[in-house]
Amino acid sequence: MVWLLVFLPGLLAGLVQGLTGFGAAIVMMIFLPQLFPIAQSAAVAGVIMAASVITLVWRYHQHIHFRQIIVPFIVYASVAAYSVHLGQVLDVQLLRRLLGALLVSLAGYFSLSKRAANQTYPWWLAGLFMIISGFFNGLFGIGGPLMALYFLSLADTTADYLGNLQTFFLIDVVYISTVRVLNGILTPFLLPHIMIGMVGAVIGTALAARILPRLPMTTVRHLIYLFIGLSGGYYLIAPV
Repeated sequence: MVWLLVFLPGLLAGLVQGLTGFGAAIVMMIFLPQLFPIAQSAAVAGVIMAASVITLVWRYHQHIHFRQIIVPFIVYASVAAYSVHLGQVLDVQLLRRLLGALLVSLAGYFSLSKRAANQTYPWWLAGLFMIISGFFNGLFGIGGPLMALYFLSLADTTADYLGNLQTFFLIDVVYISTVRVLNGILTPFLLPHIMIGMVGAVIGTALAARILPRLPMTTVRHLIYLFIGLSGGYYLIAPV
């Protein structure tokens, strides 16, 4: 039965990632801590997410703009490489509550503000998004929501948004997984679970690919804001 606790979350994670562009790790981190410690759960979730991300990068490769990705990734990855060591030192429960409150607030603002969908962030706010995202990615493997908002602000179409965001996540998965291997967090023992989850993630992403082309960009934006709010609510109420 253990394989079901990896396969089904992987399938749901792939579906969410395919529809909103992020959220695979969030979904899996609801379930995986029942099987592994937090650090290993984040590592497994990150690699399983790669199956969905690679599928989406291939699908939207013509809409990738590397100039919009490189600087955000350098900032994000630098912070993540530092925070990956901090899970044993910091008050993780408090940090999750703070992240949850931030995401709920942002989801409410973007859902209610008529100007939010078309605004471009000032450099300092975009940089803050990158730092916060990298910090929580290193701790929990859940840095996606704020980067989704950042790339959404730059996108004219759903394809542009998904192409850039998924390429960003693919580079991140390779980088942060390497850091976790070097730190003994990601080990060969976890490979069977990862492979089972990847199968589920590919199936879920394929299902999303059938649904997404029927949704206008406005609907996709509201779906993203909704899932950001739900993610924040989960971080506020769920135990570590």
